[in-house]
Amino acid sequence: MTGSVTLRKAMASDLLSQVRAQETALRTIDWALESGRVHHAYLFVGPDGVGKELAAFGLAQALVCERRGGDAGPGLFGAAEKPPVRACGTGSACSRAVPREDTRRSHHPDVVVLERGLYTAQQIGRTTEEKQDISIHQVRTLVLARAAFAPHEGRAKVFIIRRAEELNLSAANALLKTLEEPGAKTHFILLSSQPEALLPTILSRTQRVRFAPLPDDVVTDLLIAQGVEPARAKDAARLAGGSVDAGMLLADPDESETRERFVESAFAATASPTIEQVLALAESAKKDKDQLPSNIAALASALATRAAEAARAGRPDAEALAIRGRFALTALEHLAGNGAAQLVVEAMLTRMRAV
Repeated sequence: MTGSVTLRKAMASDLLSQVRAQETALRTIDWALESGRVHHAYLFVGPDGVGKELAAFGLAQALVCERRGGDAGPGLFGAAEKPPVRACGTGSACSRAVPREDTRRSHHPDVVVLERGLYTAQQIGRTTEEKQDISIHQVRTLVLARAAFAPHEGRAKVFIIRRAEELNLSAANALLKTLEEPGAKTHFILLSSQPEALLPTILSRTQRVRFAPLPDDVVTDLLIAQGVEPARAKDAARLAGGSVDAGMLLADPDESETRERFVESAFAATASPTIEQVLALAESAKKDKDQLPSNIAALASALATRAAEAARAGRPDAEALAIRGRFALTALEHLAGNGAAQLVVEAMLTRMRAV
């Protein structure tokens, strides 16, 4: 599983300063840090590739930073500087809190990452590898075995759970017990693009922080910063639904074959006299949900192109193609609003068939 491109390319400095176009979320985080009222459990909600993981590790940095909240040393004219609200970004703790690209895990002992498939079966006491979900073995090994103890380095202990909706029922219930009675200086940050899949009891014990889709110009800038050619970056951003991750997939020629298969399957499902192909494509969307935004964006682009060609040729199907293209864009919006992948695809194709 690949991680957020915005995080993979982040510099080992204050990560919160690198989050783009998420002013509301950053105000919530900054207020908590400045007031000393950091909640014990946050749920960062929003599409993938909009900065929520970057913000999560930025908050973790701040919580373990050696300088934040302490004596920042002499400033101008000998007066003491105000300690930073966010992480200093330069200390040992700040550097180690940033996950390494090769392991996707933090090397700070008090910043613990949970994610499906991130650990070998042996590391978490399983006989088989995790493939479908985050198992109770991860929660037992990484959370329950550590939560009762003080942080190793005295500042705070932070557990970050990527794709928290992938916690299976046993893992979620085990985590819930810790959320109900958190230890001192212990914080959880759950990341999810589908919060409706989480247990209501977990939702009620976390403070939700929303991350919105990014503006196209911000996605374009971030894609260019990743090395994407400017013209391709602009085209990809227009179809990415506000996600840098989706933009990278759209800009990657190696992923074009997968997108083309999805587009062809969607056209076939729309034209089929039965609904079986619709259900099959919707079911497969659950497995390919990481690439689903770029697949639907490619479908919207293909429909727009066909609609324009039909209009120029004076064909009667031009309006229907344009309407279907709008349905695809609506599906992208639903995904950005944390809609379930299978239901979004099924609803999109069903509406297209009715035109």
